Amino acid sequence: MKSLVESAPALIDKKIKVLGDWHGNMLAKVREIIHEADPEILEELKWVKPTSPGTPVFSHGGIVCTGETYKNVVKLTFAKGAALEDPSGLFNSSLDGNVRRAIDIHEDDKINEAALKDLIRAAVALNLKGTLHLKAKAKSQPKPKPKPRPTSSKGTN
Repeated sequence: MKSLVESAPALIDKKIKVLGDWHGNMLAKVREIIHEADPEILEELKWVKPTSPGTPVFSHGGIVCTGETYKNVVKLTFAKGAALEDPSGLFNSSLDGNVRRAIDIHEDDKINEAALKDLIRAAVALNLKGTLHLKAKAKSQPKPKPKPRPTSSKGTN
């Protein structure tokens, strides 16, 4: 029996098809690069509203990046981009923020695929490191001892 709810990858496929122009081609290309960099990446569609079909989100151990389309750019926003090394200088947008960084890709831009794959892998590693750190922290903290119950003075003379 077929599910009535479409999967996020199927909805992202539709979004790419509907875009149809260079935006759709570019989004499809970066999506392919993201999956080549990390075959375990999960695709989600978040922030769906009546006025918006939602935003493609690529996750592994947390959000890695989003793939948004605007009039003049396809934007990859890295959730923890400020914490990532970017030796190739791919980040060219949202540079003033304390957490996120983005890559604005214009119609005629060529993508440095190797550098983008490195950035994706670094973002995944950062997410997984954070996940492992939280698990280790939870294990290392002693469980709180139950508080003793106050004794009642009722019924005693």
